[in-house]
Amino acid sequence: MSFKPTGKHLIAGKWIGGEATFMSEPAHGPAHEFSVGTVALVDQAAKAAEAAFYGFGYSTRAQRAALLNRIADEIEARAAEITEIGTQETGLPEARLNGERGRTTGQLRLFASHIEKGDYLDRRHDVALPDRTPPRPDIKMMQRPIGPVAVFGASNFPLAFSTAGGDTAAALAAGCPVVVKGHSAHPGTGEIIAQAIDAALKALDMDPGIFSLIQGGKRDVGSSLVQHPLIKAVGFTGSLAGGRALYDLCAQRPEPIPFFGELGSVNPMFLLPEAIKARGEAIAKGWAGSLTMGAGQFCTNPGISVVIDGPEAEAFISASVAALEPTPVQTMLTDGIASAYRAGRDRIAASAGVQELLTSTCDLRNATPYLFVTTGKEWLGNHYLGEEVFGPLGLVVKVGDAEEMLTVARSLQGQLTCTLHLDDGDVELARGLMPILERKAGRVLANGYPTGVEVSEAMVHGGPYPASTNFGATSVGTLSIRRFLRPVSYQNIPDAVLPADLV
Repeated sequence: MSFKPTGKHLIAGKWIGGEATFMSEPAHGPAHEFSVGTVALVDQAAKAAEAAFYGFGYSTRAQRAALLNRIADEIEARAAEITEIGTQETGLPEARLNGERGRTTGQLRLFASHIEKGDYLDRRHDVALPDRTPPRPDIKMMQRPIGPVAVFGASNFPLAFSTAGGDTAAALAAGCPVVVKGHSAHPGTGEIIAQAIDAALKALDMDPGIFSLIQGGKRDVGSSLVQHPLIKAVGFTGSLAGGRALYDLCAQRPEPIPFFGELGSVNPMFLLPEAIKARGEAIAKGWAGSLTMGAGQFCTNPGISVVIDGPEAEAFISASVAALEPTPVQTMLTDGIASAYRAGRDRIAASAGVQELLTSTCDLRNATPYLFVTTGKEWLGNHYLGEEVFGPLGLVVKVGDAEEMLTVARSLQGQLTCTLHLDDGDVELARGLMPILERKAGRVLANGYPTGVEVSEAMVHGGPYPASTNFGATSVGTLSIRRFLRPVSYQNIPDAVLPADLV
């Protein structure tokens, strides 16, 4: 049975419509009408979240784990309908939607297991020393939830980074109610996931103010959400321009709040001499597959390959062209993303010292891969070459020698990932690069491709600006829960008054 959206917002357990509406723009299938979000709905949702916090923030870890697991169950119970409307709205294939749904429910269950163990609380205890001069009081410390959190749905991940995605899961695990601003690229997918969360809250008899979904609207909806005085942090995945505007609004509030934005990255790969000599063709084929996966609409898409000029570099370039040429036309997530991709292509193509290696015509919502080559000198002289083009566009940077490769690495902006392709004979150069790359990226990997971010204990998905707005945080993995907690010390507080987790 097909899912037909109501087009309404979910505000603290109530489905609310509105006079102003917009139509979805699916890649295929029927369009649906959705209510436009309003500032009044933001205020209603934020107040409900604040009221819910005094219960949810002091709920047990077992209760919050039960909620996360029940949300995962409710999502799986709607699996077929989620896949159907998700593919219609985004143009992503069924296999991708099914895999992303598994990632979404998997991270909910992982976070449930993680908080039940209690390690994330970072509990500490300095016992009293009454005989010391001066005496030391009894001091206990642990992490506590911060309050209501705003989450912005991402365009490129309708499930894993949207309504019940990583930011929402992390906030709920921490004990923070969530207000989601849905993305207008997939409003029906957002609604059915919100129905799953609503069903989970009702089944467990929990406060409906713990979760609200406000569908897309004008910019005033997002602006009012991050500026609402009851919102205490923001999770965002999206463009540099949009994220930076919201980040600035958070900083300008009378009470500034943290903005955890994942904004963009070119994810450079450094191909070291022995590796490219031994397996340059294989690296080229792997790069082509990673570059074009999902029409290149991944924040970890490896858009840059840096290689020392010479015969091996030319062979790698030829192999890359051969691997990319057969790539079929792919549908991008929205008309706007496709238009921005073409604008990025035109910007790169018009840059001095850049040569087109592979080009074709793409229009409307379609995308084909593009490949360009430039020199290290041109790269260092043109910072626009280091800006993200969201889509399957690759740039090869040919440097003169190992020293220029190091210089290119030093010139990088903050990245989500940096990759080394190396063999045993490349260790010395790799050692020289590592101190640079670990300052530039949140994740450094070897002999692989950065697309595909494991949801795990040790994963970091973030990095120095502009990859993200907070280099000390991650939006993927269990460490992401810490974004929505703050440390509190309790001095000489009787056990009867302490939070249960400290007794």
